[in-house]
Amino acid sequence: MNNKYTKNLKKEEVVRNWYEIDAEGKVLGKIAVEIAVRLMGKHKPIYTPHVDGGDFVVVTNADKFVVTGNKMLDKKYYRHSGYPGGLKTRSLEEMLDKKPTEVIRIAVKNMLPKNKLGREMINRLKIYKGTDHRHDAQKPEKIEL
Repeated sequence: MNNKYTKNLKKEEVVRNWYEIDAEGKVLGKIAVEIAVRLMGKHKPIYTPHVDGGDFVVVTNADKFVVTGNKMLDKKYYRHSGYPGGLKTRSLEEMLDKKPTEVIRIAVKNMLPKNKLGREMINRLKIYKGTDHRHDAQKPEKIEL
């Protein structure tokens, strides 16, 4: 059944915009949700699940977000080398010391689809530790959370 009111987005019709989010003083989860929505394109009225119709997102001040509760010590990040006994664990506090931009990247990546589309979407996320970024030529639109 073909509905004349339903429009499916095609890969060739995708228009990508640029957005900038300042993470200073914002809660990590709320930042990650907004970024994931923009990367997937769910904020657009022509959202189509099987087409990568999302936008580019630039995050600045990635090391200055806040978390609620006791997550700085309790939240753990795991990785495994593939060898017996190769499980490595880091707390959120340790991750912020070593790789502050990876905390936001991991939070957003876990909210995206776990397939080829999700892997393409995460490549449009640009995360910077300070306020300066190299995407001024694209004129990103600032988003207030």
